[in-house]
Amino acid sequence: MAQRATVIAVDSFTGKLAVVTGGGSGIGRELVRQLAAQGCSVAVCDLNPDSVAATAATAWALAPPGVAVTGHVCDVSDEAQVQRFRDELLEQHASDHVDLVFANAGVFGGASFVKDPREEWERTFAINWQGVYFCARTFLPLLMASGDGVLVNTGSVAGFWATAGAGLPITAYSTSEFAIKGFSEALVEDLRSNAPQVRVVVVMPGVVNTDIAENSRRALGLPAWDQLSDAQLLELLPGNTRGTLIEMGLLAEDFSADDLRQVIRRMKPELQDQGFTAAQAATIILDGVRSGAWRILVGEEAKMLDEQVRANPRAPFDYENYAEMYGPLIAQAEAASGGSDDGGLTG
Repeated sequence: MAQRATVIAVDSFTGKLAVVTGGGSGIGRELVRQLAAQGCSVAVCDLNPDSVAATAATAWALAPPGVAVTGHVCDVSDEAQVQRFRDELLEQHASDHVDLVFANAGVFGGASFVKDPREEWERTFAINWQGVYFCARTFLPLLMASGDGVLVNTGSVAGFWATAGAGLPITAYSTSEFAIKGFSEALVEDLRSNAPQVRVVVVMPGVVNTDIAENSRRALGLPAWDQLSDAQLLELLPGNTRGTLIEMGLLAEDFSADDLRQVIRRMKPELQDQGFTAAQAATIILDGVRSGAWRILVGEEAKMLDEQVRANPRAPFDYENYAEMYGPLIAQAEAASGGSDDGGLTG
């Protein structure tokens, strides 16, 4: 009879050293803040030097004595840069091991394999998938040296739900998330057999209210929203979102690009603190890591989609049932916000 695997929980993050990629904003930034506040030293990297410096400085300032937080600039799709990041953090933290690695960096892009530029598609895939792969290759020996290491790979529900809806392909993003999920699940037994002092965790969030859209455009070398031409801006607005904005009275039937720009400027600050936040997501992830879980679904949407696709593999492409699927979540969100309706645009 096969021996049942033991669940390895983390009693405390105090006194440990964690690595967080993509820590300049969103979930990564909140992971850094919460880890540091709980007594864990952190080495955080990001593509954006200003944002990673701000994350490190604010997290360190609020951390208890004895905690160190260092910021590093790194493109995780480049193995040489990941290795340089490793060398920097070991020197600055005066350590020969790391205890936790949160491979969190990711972008959203390369939606269409058919019509989007090959460069955008491959850049998206490289950041998301190779970032996780290179971090695993680079940091696994240091996690093994810890004696109690945890590798946390962040994907998304796109790793089992391969579409954003009718007319909304997400092929580069979804392909990379499937790769992250499959790699992490395959590592479960590999680590049990060959490096039992390390465990792997795969994290799959649903929609989280972060700046991933804007940060992704920067990482992919694409112009910011306010730099797009009228035609480019209108082309990026999906048909179902157009209909939603019109139904909400935010846009007229014959709206112009300037009308859309005004709506975006007005709605962005209004939605900033609504929906499922990065801080909530980070708390769920850290609680899951602490509990010994190897699979963490973040948010009610993630749980619902997971149940749907397990019950019916055709569910992601059964667009007619989307409204019925999301009905309970919309009702729950409206109740929590006092009955307001944001048209599902938070996240």
